[in-house]
Amino acid sequence: MQALTEAKNHALVLRDAALERTARGIVNSACGCAGERCMALPAVVVEETIADKLVALIVQMMKELKVGPAYEKSSQLGPVVNAEHRRSIEGWIQKGVEEGAKLVLDGRGHVVKGYEKGFYIGPTLFDHVKPGMTVGDREIFGPVLCIKRVKDFEEGISLMNASEFANGSVIYTQNGYHAREFAKRSHGGMVGVNVGIPVPLGVFGFTGHKNSFFGDLHAMGTDGVRFFTELKSVTAHWFSEEEAREAKVLNSWDGMISFPDKEKEK
Repeated sequence: MQALTEAKNHALVLRDAALERTARGIVNSACGCAGERCMALPAVVVEETIADKLVALIVQMMKELKVGPAYEKSSQLGPVVNAEHRRSIEGWIQKGVEEGAKLVLDGRGHVVKGYEKGFYIGPTLFDHVKPGMTVGDREIFGPVLCIKRVKDFEEGISLMNASEFANGSVIYTQNGYHAREFAKRSHGGMVGVNVGIPVPLGVFGFTGHKNSFFGDLHAMGTDGVRFFTELKSVTAHWFSEEEAREAKVLNSWDGMISFPDKEKEK
């Protein structure tokens, strides 16, 4: 059992969020591409006062997803890449159970009629995932979502920022203050406000941070241009008539840096 840990993402859901639309965005973010994308959403941090309602909505919407081959237009959740990875995901689901998380929806053993040999995992939901549970701290890379409950915004952003990964982060809220504070204080390199998959266009950087990034430049955007660019520095100085008649160079920098002429000042 091995997780792909390069790109852990979190979403924070506040009590003033547009709850039904938020739930749909979360399900799409967690289950789109069968959860096999670097910007998938494997963990949601939610204020306790609305957690039960949000979980109920997510369960309802996950159950409505049509699981099937990706080439069929009606399919909303396709198979994972191969049998080995399906076993890995199933192993992580079992590990979550053993760690004490509440398995609300179990996608193991999902069979699609007519495609019985397909590598399918149904949408899976854990609730009451606590800090230190590896199922909530690692990237499972499948349609598995973990719910972490917190008291308020401050506890939520602290929990998210405690992660060693910081690829993307999302906040669902209708409150401008919390949205601004989140964008400023989140460790995530790509931040979404009511946007479940905050992947920028190519003109912006793909800006993961912490252990979601290695190297010295990010891909895309100005960093991508910089990687393929040779820099050249040009220093120019045009002589005045007085300077053109000078018989000596005034200092060792030869015009690159100007120093006050102490003699002239006297």
